[in-house]
Amino acid sequence: MTTDLTGRRAVVTGASDGIGRELAIHLARAGADLVLPVRDPAKGEAAAALIRRAVPTAKIQLERLDLADLASVAAFAEGLLGAGRPVDLLVNNAGVMLPPARQVTADGFELQVGTNVIGHAALTLRLLPLLRAGRARVTTLTSSAAKHARIDWEDLNGDRKYGGTTAYGRSKLLNLIFALELDRRIDEVSSNAAHPGTTLTNLYRTTPGLLRAITGRFAQTAERGVLPPLLAATAPDAGGRLYGPDGFGEFRGGPTELPVYRSARRAGDGERLWRVIHQVSGIAEEE
Repeated sequence: MTTDLTGRRAVVTGASDGIGRELAIHLARAGADLVLPVRDPAKGEAAAALIRRAVPTAKIQLERLDLADLASVAAFAEGLLGAGRPVDLLVNNAGVMLPPARQVTADGFELQVGTNVIGHAALTLRLLPLLRAGRARVTTLTSSAAKHARIDWEDLNGDRKYGGTTAYGRSKLLNLIFALELDRRIDEVSSNAAHPGTTLTNLYRTTPGLLRAITGRFAQTAERGVLPPLLAATAPDAGGRLYGPDGFGEFRGGPTELPVYRSARRAGDGERLWRVIHQVSGIAEEE
């Protein structure tokens, strides 16, 4: 059962489809006022119409945001900051998974790291005044792929050596580390990470056919996959935690708190990522 969120403001990235759209429906039912930043306005309008069919009373504000372009991130954040209304929930959900070839963002970052990690981290940092004002909960989507991922700090962009699966796992590990470091550093904000298990959404459209067939055997629906992120976003008194499915291999199952993966507990990685995010995004680090 989701907490009553009447009058609270929730920003959910990637709500045009999949987990993000399901999460928006749940939050709208709980009474939250939704801000849905989308890259494709037409898809955003279609998603908003679907959410309103499910929740006729839904309050939805659509905004333009391309997480693969830091100028777009800054413009979106400036719009919210200018309005001045506190943000109570932020869900960093949008993501890129296994593009067929190496691609880069508008700022020259490898697409998966640039979108999943740098775009969302820059968004969160720019919104900090509103998040602090709302004593917000921030939830960042990760993946069980983070469990076995490794970070090459000298080649985060995969300039020297690139593999799509490796880059994806690295991006999800960095998402988890960022969520934990945010919770450690910012007293007025509680920050969790969550993963939906193996959930068949549009992210899988670029997955190679054999891998897609194999993972499909273990997959669950978006209606089930949304439950761990929903718990992470609304559970009381939770910060610095990881949520996911409780089933075999974390592929599917009911939502539960998971032990933070060993890969995300290496001393110094959180501080290093914090510095890197500020450097590459051009956001001044607080004293």
